Amino acid sequence: MDSIWTDFENLLIESRDAIIEEWLQRLQTEVSPRYAARPRRELVRTISAAFAANLAAITRDDFSELDHVIGQIGKLRGTAGFVLSEVQNAFELFRTVMLPILERRVEHSDAFSILRRLNTCLAYTIHKFSDQFQELHERGIREHARELEITVQHRTKQLAESERKYRQLVEEIRDGYFVQKNEKIVFANQAFCDMHGYTRSEVSHRYFRELVAPEFLQEVMEIHRELVAKICDEHQYVYLRLNKAGDKFPTENKVIFTQYEGEDAVVGICRDITERTEIEKRVREAESLAHIGQLTTSIAHEIRNPLSAASMSIQDLLKSAAVSGNDKRRIEILGKEIARVDRIVTEMLDFAKPMQYDFEPTQLEELIDSCLDVLETKIRERDIAVRVELAEAIPTAYLDREKMVQAFINVLLNSIEAVEIGGEIVLSAGEVNGHIRVDITDNGRGIEEEDLQYVFDPFFSRKKKGTGLGLANARKIVEAHGGKIVLRPAVAGGTCVTIDISLVPRSAGVSCERPATSGYRSDAREDKL
Repeated sequence: MDSIWTDFENLLIESRDAIIEEWLQRLQTEVSPRYAARPRRELVRTISAAFAANLAAITRDDFSELDHVIGQIGKLRGTAGFVLSEVQNAFELFRTVMLPILERRVEHSDAFSILRRLNTCLAYTIHKFSDQFQELHERGIREHARELEITVQHRTKQLAESERKYRQLVEEIRDGYFVQKNEKIVFANQAFCDMHGYTRSEVSHRYFRELVAPEFLQEVMEIHRELVAKICDEHQYVYLRLNKAGDKFPTENKVIFTQYEGEDAVVGICRDITERTEIEKRVREAESLAHIGQLTTSIAHEIRNPLSAASMSIQDLLKSAAVSGNDKRRIEILGKEIARVDRIVTEMLDFAKPMQYDFEPTQLEELIDSCLDVLETKIRERDIAVRVELAEAIPTAYLDREKMVQAFINVLLNSIEAVEIGGEIVLSAGEVNGHIRVDITDNGRGIEEEDLQYVFDPFFSRKKKGTGLGLANARKIVEAHGGKIVLRPAVAGGTCVTIDISLVPRSAGVSCERPATSGYRSDAREDKL
């Protein structure tokens, strides 16, 4: 075993009791009431087994013990009525507990390899539990289907009772269950209806294609036709489903060919995998951030030292009387470009490194004024009209003021660069459903529809000199405050960015008063700055 894994195994063994205790406390308080209600002795036993299994998988690449633990815990939780997400979240707490230990106790050069092993172990666990819960559902349906077939053959007089039991079983499973005949849905359980936002009567005899996102329609319908044509007996696929409101959600279907009321039909189990997709995305983002952090840390020093030397030399040259005319202009341009490179390095470091937040009571109006003061020169240069519309009484929010100013400035800079000379930016804010909502709307050129899904991705930018980290950093900061940020086309053209900020204090023991709001006032900043 490499020394890195020997050392890490020793570290885990040394920290075993502390890890298990923190894991237990979080499990009882953060996951679900069902876990909080379980006996402490049982939780300590399962956590200890999970710790040992994770230890073997991470340090020795031995997943056999983890397979055994997943099998035992899956059966225990499945029979107790736990849902898949609860069990997955319980296991994901291991990473939450481990990250501070990695940060404090592990060399930076080794942390990325360990984190990658840790993420691989968690991804393996999540998929194993998904397959196990899926198998439990399918096994129940298959066993009852076989029982029903025997009953129909040998006890025709009990058909009605058997059918009632069958429907009850289908209704109790948490996944959607449907029967499709001639491409129409002829039966669906309540879970299927809820997933798609329809009532039973609305789902009945609706074409299945109406519930599939257009980009997956051809592929999905071809699979169903192959089943009916008996080209294959079963198929499992992932697609985007459409609900009644037209929203799309990642979904996994397992469909089989069968006979329903004497005719060929497709029976399917439909599972929402939104949460699983998000977990997988977070795992990928964590690996990416770890790599970025390692890369940026190593190059920042190498880049910034020569940049500082070049910047000082340029300042000395500009002070010299011998430099004038075009030579001076070229040197000034060189200085600006060096400053731009330095800002890019700073943005990369800000995005990659973990942020420490200091939450304190903050007035939104004061925060917005600070942002506009910082950007006043840029606003004047482009002759932009900034209009601020704030509700008369906006509650105090608990924020890291410096970080939130950074997030707002990143968004405002995008708007400033997007509008034409003499354009307009409108900032409006008020309380909405327990959140402070801020809309930043510009009348600029807008964003192409196909780019909307990527605007918050790191390094995505259509600007010639953009790093693509401004909005990514803004999202990182807003989400750390328990909020969310959304970008969409403005009604009258341009772009609108909506930032929702939670009013729930982010630190224990801090209260948050929420004065009532009544109407909007027009701020004095309607004039051009």
